[in-house]
Amino acid sequence: MTTFDERERSYEAKFARDAELNFKAEARRNRLLGEWAAALLGKTGDDARSYALTVVSSDFDEPGDEDVFRKIAADLAGKMDEAEIRTKMVQLRMTAREQILNEN
Repeated sequence: MTTFDERERSYEAKFARDAELNFKAEARRNRLLGEWAAALLGKTGDDARSYALTVVSSDFDEPGDEDVFRKIAADLAGKMDEAEIRTKMVQLRMTAREQILNEN
């Protein structure tokens, strides 16, 4: 095997690891976001967990974050404005990524 082939395999492996990390971080961010929104809505226990799962599943509607944002924004209408929700999404994305990296 040549050095070029080894380098190519290394880049492919890194790409796969990064893609997996991003997927896990998005899913965890969505769960954390759902838990945060559930608390604002006064949900606790099983209701809060169930709500968080609806937020996670809303991410499968379309590529990107807008489907999750629209769900949270509609559910929190009058309680949080768009900027606060988007800021929380960014914060929780970083939190989720750090949690996953610390697990490995």
